[in-house]
Amino acid sequence: MFDRLLASDTSGVISVWDRRMSTLPCLELTTNSQSTLNSIELNVENQVIFGAGKHGVIYMWDIRGGRGSAAFQSHKEVCHPPLTSLKLASMLGKIESLKAQSHIVSKEIHSIDLDPSCPYQLAFHLDDGWSGVLDLYNFQVTHVHCPPPAWLNDSNTSSDLLHLRKPSWLPTYSIYAVGSSSDKGVHLLDFYPDPSSASHVDHNENIESFSGINHQKKQNRFVPLSEGVTACAAHPLNGTIIAGTKVKKQQLKPLTLELLNLCRIEDMQQNGNRTDSCGSIKWSFKAVRESFVN
Repeated sequence: MFDRLLASDTSGVISVWDRRMSTLPCLELTTNSQSTLNSIELNVENQVIFGAGKHGVIYMWDIRGGRGSAAFQSHKEVCHPPLTSLKLASMLGKIESLKAQSHIVSKEIHSIDLDPSCPYQLAFHLDDGWSGVLDLYNFQVTHVHCPPPAWLNDSNTSSDLLHLRKPSWLPTYSIYAVGSSSDKGVHLLDFYPDPSSASHVDHNENIESFSGINHQKKQNRFVPLSEGVTACAAHPLNGTIIAGTKVKKQQLKPLTLELLNLCRIEDMQQNGNRTDSCGSIKWSFKAVRESFVN
């Protein structure tokens, strides 16, 4: 798939170019949204593409062909309607505890991201600052993080709502780094794929105490900064995070946040150990440092 380029137009269509074949698009992935898709994600097998945008819908295309893909030919391009489309507000409304506390309406999806350490977890981030995980096996929301709305904060963050935010997974342990929509800083969200996660919709501390593993006060983390964050990126090997801000003034220098070996699992979970396919990995919380790029 490294020979292919994916891009969304203003009508909710993803065009796919294959530089080995032509300078023209070879695939067209269609929707009925009639608006730009904010985020496009390709699965690890390079066979399924996900897209999401303004209307709060997640689309999925199977580009392998066959009956399920419903491909058809048009103007020398192979056109694919979505294999399925999922309205996120409807799935959030199925979470009784969330529905009882919040008025759930359709919201713009800023970003979707596949978990590198658990490829069936598709994270989403919404325009109001909510984040969560969609389980691609059963198409249910399994994790959710709902920070207070921006208007509750006295700081002037209303203009930040106009900027798309781009979170990032850390390479292991299913930690999701998200710029806050209402505060100056980064949320580090525990989206580990079982109810031991503090963000899991079925999280229960009483049940967890019988798991045989000593966990205490598992919680998400917030790292305060001097500026609001609109984008995060993580190193694929050591987990170093770079966070970027929007430019407010001509003389304002870009802010970067370097978190060296951030998210030691003992720090995120206080006690206990988790392992991934690489075995037990010990992280050390070395430094949190802000620096301004010249």
